[in-house]
Amino acid sequence: MTTTKGLEGIVATTSAISSIIDDTLTYVGYNIDDLADHASFEEVIYLLWHQKLPNKQELTLLKKELAENAALPDEVINHFKTYPIDKVHPMAALRTAVSLLGLYDAEADNMDPEVNYHKAVRLQAKMPTIVTAFSRIRKGLDPIAPRTDLGMAANFLYMLTGEEPSEVAIEAFNKALVLHADHELNASTFTARVCVATLSDVYSGVTAAIGALKGPLHGGANEAVMKMLSEIGEVENAESYIREKLANKEKIMGFGHRVYRQGDPRAKHLREMSEKLTHLTGQPKWYDMSVKVEEIVTSEKPLPPNVDFYSASVYHSLGIDHDLFTPIFAVSRVSGWLAHILEQYSNNRLIRPRADYTGPGKQDYVPLEKRS
Repeated sequence: MTTTKGLEGIVATTSAISSIIDDTLTYVGYNIDDLADHASFEEVIYLLWHQKLPNKQELTLLKKELAENAALPDEVINHFKTYPIDKVHPMAALRTAVSLLGLYDAEADNMDPEVNYHKAVRLQAKMPTIVTAFSRIRKGLDPIAPRTDLGMAANFLYMLTGEEPSEVAIEAFNKALVLHADHELNASTFTARVCVATLSDVYSGVTAAIGALKGPLHGGANEAVMKMLSEIGEVENAESYIREKLANKEKIMGFGHRVYRQGDPRAKHLREMSEKLTHLTGQPKWYDMSVKVEEIVTSEKPLPPNVDFYSASVYHSLGIDHDLFTPIFAVSRVSGWLAHILEQYSNNRLIRPRADYTGPGKQDYVPLEKRS
């Protein structure tokens, strides 16, 4: 056996959902640049789940199903109110809520393909409502019910603030959802597939994936980027701050990627939205600071920014709390998780790799009374 730390470069399965080839990301063969510029998030959900773009009738039906299933059971809302609000990270609340939803789904353990698809619809629909409801409850506010006349991007922003979002805000948020929807066999997606390969249920698979996404080396990176920008404070502080980090060999969050070598193709779209939004909201320093950090880091290391780097200033400009950045990632990425879960079920084999043992050799058992 050959040991590969972190499974780097190992091909673990086949998939028809997304690909990363020569630093180009595609969803079912469609270039991410085209989708980011033209597609709604709902179109991308349909694409990932059906391996084709929807026609008008198919898209209308999916939007209707998502709207009809967006509300949360009262039990989940009431459960949020029992959390130690000042200590709970929203990702932990999201993880718990998704698991809890499985208790109130009578079909949770029904493995019929059509039933699993409808569970996917229900979960996708409820994810934005979970995040926004928890965000409001922890501030002592009542949750805002989802509206059936808004798309997913607009509905999220409306449920978060209670205000009708601007077209620019909707465009930026929709683009972020599209860009984060899937990313081949990343850590959280692999976790989801490993889980459901045991024939565990959809809720277990998504709960496991959320647990993996919670880590700062995966989904938590965008929150860490905003923390760094907040610590820098002003553009003129960026140079000394970053050079000190580099001198101390500290990791600069939001740069580099395990798969991409020439740069993350998603980053440029969020860079553009960051520039647009920060200037519209009168906060250009966040974009300017990000550009300065990028210039310094890339001059010292061959590490271009990844999708997390500019998503931080985009979300900040939308007035979103920093610890909601990773849950928003999950609101988008659940579309990919569910696509991979359904694909795993359709051609399943238990995922069971081996480990290269590095412990001691053969040892003889010593009775307790004779051990030193």
